[in-house]
Amino acid sequence: QVQLVESGGGLVQPGGSLRLSCAASGSFFSINTMGWYRQAPGKERDLVAAFTSGGSTNYADPVKGRFTISRDNAKNTVSLQLNSLKPEDTAVYYCNAHVRIGNNRYLEVWGQGTLVTVSS
Repeated sequence: QVQLVESGGGLVQPGGSLRLSCAASGSFFSINTMGWYRQAPGKERDLVAAFTSGGSTNYADPVKGRFTISRDNAKNTVSLQLNSLKPEDTAVYYCNAHVRIGNNRYLEVWGQGTLVTVSS
């Protein structure tokens, strides 16, 4: 079984910063992709930022220049630094990973979500 455990959400004022972290644990051979999605009330879950299988990064247009994703391969963790936060960034943020569990066998895993609220 593979688990993703997130931490770091909370309430922050507009213009403030937060850092989210996600750690993968369990039985797997490697992590193929890892990143962050978010879901605002009444909206679909959308990509925020992620590492591709080749190691490059993808960012959603609304967060480019404000959010930075980083990872520690040795610790199987991914973090998201959120700067210059806006009220429209308010959402539940989910960690996502595709992990290799066998020969050509991959499993998509989601974290439980962490709430980020941007409000004065």
